Amino acid sequence: MSSTSSPTAERADASAGRDLSILLLAISAFVIVTTEFVIVGLLPSLARDLDVSISTAGQLVTLFAFTVMLFGPLLTSLVSHIDRKRLFVAILVLFAAANTLAAVSTNVWVLAIARILPALALPVFWGTASETAASIAGPDRAGKAVSNVYLGIAGAMVLGIPMGTLATGVIGWRGTFVALAALSLVMAILLQIVMPTLERPSRLRLKEQASILKSPFFLANLALSVVVFTAMFTAYTYLADLLERLADIPSEQVGWWLMGFGVTGLFGNWLGGQFVERAPLRATLVGVVALAIAMAATVSVTDHPLLLAIAIVFWGIANTALYPICQVRVMQAATHAQALAGTLNVSMANAGIGLGAIIGGAVIDRFGMVSLGIVAAAIALLAAAAIPFVRHLSR
Repeated sequence: MSSTSSPTAERADASAGRDLSILLLAISAFVIVTTEFVIVGLLPSLARDLDVSISTAGQLVTLFAFTVMLFGPLLTSLVSHIDRKRLFVAILVLFAAANTLAAVSTNVWVLAIARILPALALPVFWGTASETAASIAGPDRAGKAVSNVYLGIAGAMVLGIPMGTLATGVIGWRGTFVALAALSLVMAILLQIVMPTLERPSRLRLKEQASILKSPFFLANLALSVVVFTAMFTAYTYLADLLERLADIPSEQVGWWLMGFGVTGLFGNWLGGQFVERAPLRATLVGVVALAIAMAATVSVTDHPLLLAIAIVFWGIANTALYPICQVRVMQAATHAQALAGTLNVSMANAGIGLGAIIGGAVIDRFGMVSLGIVAAAIALLAAAAIPFVRHLSR
């Protein structure tokens, strides 16, 4: 009796190994995104503990976002030739060290350093993780693989941030950072054991990688991502306030509505991955139109709880579907330097997030909360109107 495995069994084992590697990347994304956003829920307690104002503590959020936006593309291009397995392990070890430093911070300046370090590594992870997941899965399953990695975003928004905030009440904000450090280290070990060693990307000079910026089609796709994320975060940034002030939902119940938004987003993330591979611009068009309808509907039905819940469900689906759709669309628009392309999209997404928050705040101050969904919907429709021009550039 032969002891060798059959070709079918070997293929099954290889497929299982690929799926497990992608799953571990998704869990790593969960840890990384939780590290980025959990501080929002920790601000009051760490501000009191470090004896700074809440506004000063809030600048830690701004510091993280601007660091991602400014340094991500350059750093990704500089490490584009490094073995992916080694790179991911190093990033997670860095997150473990940075979270440990945050946990033992004695003042806000040390905590600021502890936030800058992971902010430098986060866009490198997103750009290379998307590219690596697509490479592991193969061209036929690339979109679904990127979508699975992006489940980490939705998972962090649904579970990571609320759980981290709740954990602070039990183990304190320092204990929360210790837990994140431990999770980062565990994921680094698991990736080292499970992830296959992929073919090392060829070394491209920075000038060669940056040549993707000469493509009008690629630049148009980046600009489209800015508009899409601006539309998303013009309203989403203030969703909790909208639910409390317009829908009269008690503050202690708002968190459950936000969790429902995130849970439906898990389905949206899956849906985006299903349709983006064949026609990314068409998927973007469907996503932004659905987003516009849902955001406009939400502010129109705040007096009807059932209709409001339905509108929130569709908003959550459209909103989260656009994460993998935009990432795959930009990466497909690049002729080379896929990791840099993915990181540039993350940077543009952060630009859109910041711009959306500014626009949303200005709309509330000038026109009131009721106008928020309408303005956000108008920006989404602007993105929809731009898609035919972007498609024309591909020719």
